[in-house]
Amino acid sequence: MGGARNILLLSSSRLHGHGLLEHARGQLEDLFKSCNVKTVLFVPYALRDHDRYTATIQDALKPWGFDVEGLHTKPDREKALREAQAVFVGGGNTFVLLRSLYEMKLLDPIRELVLQQGLPYVGSSAGTNVATRSIHTTNDMPVAYPPSFEALALVPFNINPHYLDPEVGSRHKGETRDERLEEFVAYHGLPVLGLREGTSVRVQGGKATLLGDRNAKLFKVNGGTEELAPQADLSFLLQN
Repeated sequence: MGGARNILLLSSSRLHGHGLLEHARGQLEDLFKSCNVKTVLFVPYALRDHDRYTATIQDALKPWGFDVEGLHTKPDREKALREAQAVFVGGGNTFVLLRSLYEMKLLDPIRELVLQQGLPYVGSSAGTNVATRSIHTTNDMPVAYPPSFEALALVPFNINPHYLDPEVGSRHKGETRDERLEEFVAYHGLPVLGLREGTSVRVQGGKATLLGDRNAKLFKVNGGTEELAPQADLSFLLQN
């Protein structure tokens, strides 16, 4: 399963020095234009104001030639997904987003459409978290309680969006991001890809590629880590 995948997973929708989604414009255009996408169905449930969030994404994508519609405006959400040209799941709070997807019974329809029908999927931040096996490696606080941490599993590994390296010489005595991710790997025996801001993962069928102009950091099952350069082939992560 997954041979039809056409996915773009962004670490973030914003990058210092760029407008909303500007750093990923080429990646978005490549995906949408290759699939003749004119209208993007946006999933705004990671933030509280769905109308405002959708309008913000519309303002970003409209000048590039893409219309945006909010899934929350559709009376039959599953029908809207089946008829969508592409789906974009936005960032915000990952726990809130996943709880909403469970409550609306949208996980199975999205999973089937993306993995079996090739529906183009774009995720950013929380939208990237829910595209992976689980949301265990999110940075968000659990302000909501989903019935499970298991997510869409469009890819069989976990991602940590907005990954930050430990600060050299820091006097902070709390856990670093690295230590928390290493703890997840130790307990679950699954790899985690730390996506620094401005990076993304492009998945086409059984091939995955790191995009952006910065490295990503892979936390490996054996406990080690590896720096992966832009354009690195990540297809091995799809074999888990």
